[in-house]
Amino acid sequence: MVSAPPPSAGPGLRAELRFLKGVGPRRAAELERAGLRTSDDLLHRFPLRYEDRSRLVRSGDLRPGEAAAIRGRVVSTGLRQTRRRGFSLFEMLLRDDAGTFRAVWMNQPYLKTAFSAGQRVLLYGTPEWRDPGGLRLSNPQYELLGDGDRDEEEPAGEDGTDDRGETGPLHGARVVPVYERVGTLTTRQLRTLVRRALAQLPDDLDDPLPAGLRARRRLPDLSRALREAHFPPPGAPLALLDRFRTPAQVRLILEELFLFRLALEVRGQARARERKPHVVRVDDRIRRSALAVLPFRLTPGQKGALRTIVGDLCRPHPMNRLLQGDVGCGKTIVALLAALVALENGLQVAFMAPTELLAEQHYLTLRPLLARSRFRVVSLTGSQGAKARRETLAALAAGDAHLAVGTHALVQPSVGFRALGLAIIDEQHRFGVRQRATLREKGRSPDVLVMTATPIPRSLALTAYGDLDVSVIRDRPPGRTPVDTRIEPESRRDAVHALVERELRRARQAYVVCPLVDESDKVDLKAAAVMVDALARRFPGHAVDVLHGRMRPDEREAVMARFARGDVHVLVATTVIEVGVDVPGAAVMVVEDAERFGLAQLHQLRGRVGRGPGRAWCRLLYREPLSEVGRARLEAVAGTGDGFELAERDLELRGPGEVLGTRQSGLPALRVANLVRDRDIMEMARDEAERAIREGGAADLLARLDAGWTERFGLAGIG
Repeated sequence: MVSAPPPSAGPGLRAELRFLKGVGPRRAAELERAGLRTSDDLLHRFPLRYEDRSRLVRSGDLRPGEAAAIRGRVVSTGLRQTRRRGFSLFEMLLRDDAGTFRAVWMNQPYLKTAFSAGQRVLLYGTPEWRDPGGLRLSNPQYELLGDGDRDEEEPAGEDGTDDRGETGPLHGARVVPVYERVGTLTTRQLRTLVRRALAQLPDDLDDPLPAGLRARRRLPDLSRALREAHFPPPGAPLALLDRFRTPAQVRLILEELFLFRLALEVRGQARARERKPHVVRVDDRIRRSALAVLPFRLTPGQKGALRTIVGDLCRPHPMNRLLQGDVGCGKTIVALLAALVALENGLQVAFMAPTELLAEQHYLTLRPLLARSRFRVVSLTGSQGAKARRETLAALAAGDAHLAVGTHALVQPSVGFRALGLAIIDEQHRFGVRQRATLREKGRSPDVLVMTATPIPRSLALTAYGDLDVSVIRDRPPGRTPVDTRIEPESRRDAVHALVERELRRARQAYVVCPLVDESDKVDLKAAAVMVDALARRFPGHAVDVLHGRMRPDEREAVMARFARGDVHVLVATTVIEVGVDVPGAAVMVVEDAERFGLAQLHQLRGRVGRGPGRAWCRLLYREPLSEVGRARLEAVAGTGDGFELAERDLELRGPGEVLGTRQSGLPALRVANLVRDRDIMEMARDEAERAIREGGAADLLARLDAGWTERFGLAGIG
């Protein structure tokens, strides 16, 4: 999504890049595909890193292997064809006050029109020694200089325009920004475009950060911050620049996180003013009803979470709560008891899951628990037959169906509820913001409970779920024992299979998880369809079956039913069993090509075993050679069963998007902030947002931000 800048930012930031000198239609299209449409977009795209090219050396001080900036005058140039077909060398002889030196560019024949004898040139590169030929700079960065060190005209752009930017060298003799390529645009070309965009900025940009905040934190104004973040002033420490901790960088990061947190705070206040049209009460009759469906005693963690959720249900404004907990902590039964409170108060409940398999598992779990109650549980998924779907929709609209368990099919326009009072969203990070909002709109100010079995690090919870109250279940139901987890090379497969065989003889069951369904010519990984035959031969007399996402729902349900009854002894599956599958008889989890999975995925898969009495095992098989990072990830899983600890490690290794799964994760589309790198600034932004709310004026500040800004953060309608 391409965002629009705040209206207060002024015409300089509003300028469209397609009108910037040197861009042209083709480059404009490439920039827009990368989400860069305006100067605001371009200038809020940080460099990847910075190079210190500020120290100029003389030709006599060049040393092989040591990057250097050097200035000289062109003596001669020449283009030479090599013996290799289609390969040329452009060579240049230059002179400075210490003597002559050479520069060579490989396969860049167009440079013969860029240089001529007598020109002054600034070069930056790494010298190398060639015998014969001596010392030379290979493929150096270059910049043409005037006699007053003013930029000369660069080679014309695709639209025929020339560049006369601000005075002073751009690509050398300073700390230089290095950008990630955009399509065919190189870092050098992007550096030129950034300078042109900066040159168009007025000095009096209206600053969205309050003056008091800037003074308190000793931060520059917006105009200065943008200039210094891209072209740092002389003496700027490279170590701080590459850590994105100079005052200019911190100011831009803080601005983004501050406005986001401020918007969340304002939205939270608006929701606090919203009132539910219904009243929820809990009395002895409801407590007896809850005890009747409860299959076991709740843990202290479950009791605490349920207490806060029921407290929210009884308040006059809608609940907006996140329930998170580690694998196997019992979130589903807490959600069911919350649903029962709503049902006993004459309300309907929607329970939405991200996949059909998970929705089916929840349906098969919840239906028998409510079988003795007066409440009807129905299922609604995309693959449901037309007749069954019509009957389900009619029952929901009439209020004859009380609890609907389904996938995103629940948010389709054709679905209507008579009295939706509670929406429960499982694995909520797999749903987009609009899907969650649409489900909320199915009722009149319903309470919303979102759940995740992926423990969320604090820095992610402050952003992806920053507007939610949070309940955490950290303990586990009694009887759950730690899963013995080890990593094993494929050469140890026989020993792993011996472990599986031993447990099968004890009438226990095993999962074998593969990353693919079928063999692939492109990716040589173990495939579930092939693995079934191999394991059937390896474990004769034991039933082996397969489960994957391409199967029809009725087929998946039948396989899971057989596995749950113990009729299937070894279940070969893809990651469709990652969450929600509860089979107490399963004691062994074998993960093929484990290095291909994320930490959270491996932890979730491990959580499928150890749900019954007795010991449980998880074996992570990997292919050699295993990278250092790959080994660190697998050893992290084997080293701890704490999902919260693993989540923090996963965040460090892979980043926020991968931890939460997809781009639908609910994370804001941050431009300069990084949820891993900038945790300290995130805390600062939260504190400043809360202070701005207390002091007043926050709503006025947000009102200056247009829909493009708020949509980028999934906060449309705020301000």
